[in-house]
Amino acid sequence: MARPRKWRKVCCLPISNRFGPLDASENIDNHIIMSVDEYETIRLIDLNGFTQEECATQMNIARSTVQGIYVMARKKIADSLVNGKILIIKGGDYKLCDNDEESCGRGCHKHRRKHFENLNIK
Repeated sequence: MARPRKWRKVCCLPISNRFGPLDASENIDNHIIMSVDEYETIRLIDLNGFTQEECATQMNIARSTVQGIYVMARKKIADSLVNGKILIIKGGDYKLCDNDEESCGRGCHKHRRKHFENLNIK
């Protein structure tokens, strides 16, 4: 019997979940689906500068799992850019963080937003 998949902790959903060329056709063959957990690895590693180990800790999964997710996410981004396909972010095995100070790390948008609100910075 296969082991059940572990939920990946995700800080927030993307502001936009659809990207691609402006003149792209709506043909289903012209779409790439990126899961929310793949998006989160790209956000943490490429945007926030996390190592794969820090990303794994933040998402509450193994580093080797992060590596696999990250490789797939980058391949999907490359396919979208090079082949002019529409990238849609949806689905996956994830749970949104609960905004608890102790369980949410430095890469959390909610934690960062709360910090700036306390400083009266918008």
